[in-house]
This record gives sequence, C-alpha cells and structure tokens, in this order.
Amino acid sequence: MFAESRPFRVARHRLPAWKAVLPIGGHAELLQPGLPSVAAPGLIVPPQLAHACAATSPYLALFIDSWLLPPCSGPVRLNADEVRRLLAALGTTDSDGPGIGVDLGAGYAELRTLAGRPSPLDPRVAHAVDLCTVRDPDLPIASLADEVGLSAPRLRALVREDVGIALARLRRWGRLRAAIADLPDSTAALAAATAGFADQAHLTRTARDFTGRTPASLRYRRR
Repeated sequence: MFAESRPFRVARHRLPAWKAVLPIGGHAELLQPGLPSVAAPGLIVPPQLAHACAATSPYLALFIDSWLLPPCSGPVRLNADEVRRLLAALGTTDSDGPGIGVDLGAGYAELRTLAGRPSPLDPRVAHAVDLCTVRDPDLPIASLADEVGLSAPRLRALVREDVGIALARLRRWGRLRAAIADLPDSTAALAAATAGFADQAHLTRTARDFTGRTPASLRYRRR
C-alpha cells in the first residue's frame, strides 16, 4: 500500500501488478495514449496497462500481484460506495490517511468481492513467482527452473501463460519492491545495490517504468 496526503499525478508507466487507486474525498483519473480519459471515485487498473494516473485528493494505492485477481482488459471504475467499503475494510476513511493498524488482508478480500476470484496457478509457477518476487528476486532464472524441476525455457513459457507477464519483468518487480522497502532508512544507491540493481540509475529507470515515479518521490511517501 502507498499513501499520499495530497493530490498527486504520476507519469506514464506500465506496472506488472494490479493497482487500486482509492481517493479520499476526490476522484481518480487515468489517461491512455490515444484514448479518452477515464475518471471515477476510484479505479482498479490491470497489470501491464500503459497509462498516466492522478488523484484529485489524498489517496491510497494498493498494489496486488497480477495472479491474485482475475484477468481484465481495461480499467475498472469504482463508485463512491465501493471506494468507501474498501477504505473501511482497510481501516481508514478520512483524509488523515492510514494508521499503523491498516488491515491489508481485509482490503484484498473486499477487492476480490468486487473483482472476483482468480484461477489457481500451476504449483510450479506459484513457487517460482513467490521466489522471484518476494523471497529471492536475485535468484538466477536457471536456478529458479531447477528449483521447480523445469527447463528455463519451459518455466518462462508457463509463467507467461499463467501470469501474463515475462519472468524477467517479475524479477525486476521483486527487486523494486525490495528497494522501496529499504528507501525510508537508506540511500537510493544503497537500496539499489542491496536489491540487486546494477546501479542507482537502473533503479531509477525501473521505478519510472513501473510506477511513473522516481525513488526520491517514493522514499518519503511509502507506507
């Protein structure tokens, strides 16, 4: 979850995960190249959708791994009641934003009520994506494949088929998440090195590509 205590706009990006934008009192706007803008009290944005996004008030953004909600081809508009239900499930309803008792599990359960349940992953794919996005984003793909008893090409094909995102891109997402977790207590250069990026510039490019933001803008606003 990411919280912003003021209106904010992010540049065009393509996130390899679901994003739920939940303004507190305002609305969310989404812009796609060559298409009319989409505005609503809240939005659920599917993975890999190239877009720019803005909120006209303080907001929360939830990031959900791509396999945890069913596929969808375009943004899903949320009405004001649905946004209020999601904020209430998380445990926050006012512009002061979330406190330390935020219930992300309840927020995800409410999202599944709105978006539906996903199909289960092949167990080998589930294990591989858990390793490369959470437990060990720096593990080589060949080692991932050995871990689940597949060849590297077969693992790549299965992940793309089940998850819809290239395995290499999922690994970069895992590294970015690890770097963002370190940013409040570290420099961008040290967070980049610890997470397995080649250098700080590589981290910056990945953050802009995936979130439309720089590491500096993520450093002080992440929750």
